Amino acid sequence: MQIGEVADRTGLSLRTIRYYEEVGLVVPNARSQGGFRLYTEPDVDRLQVIKRMKPLGFQLEEMRELLTILDALSAPEDEDRDKHLDRLARFHTTAEERCDELRAQLRIAEDFAGTLRAHLPRG
Repeated sequence: MQIGEVADRTGLSLRTIRYYEEVGLVVPNARSQGGFRLYTEPDVDRLQVIKRMKPLGFQLEEMRELLTILDALSAPEDEDRDKHLDRLARFHTTAEERCDELRAQLRIAEDFAGTLRAHLPRG
């Protein structure tokens, strides 16, 4: 599929998808006769993982590492399966911790919005 369809399916901009390609997080496997990038379903899946990591503050190198781990775990024979599962568990723990931090920030923001609301005239 072409980049426009990938953008529609992932909610990412064309520029963002091209950036992730530039830094090596996703690599289209082919080009059309007209020179357009062609992406596969696994490419879309990778972009969805990246999109979910971004709001949790994961850096590009961490994204690259997690994608490598997920690729290895999906391979039929992963010689380092235990090591990859251990690292995946650490990513999970980090994601949970960052979600907790975001929930705490949201509570503070909601309290502040309530404070402002209290100062508005009723009616």
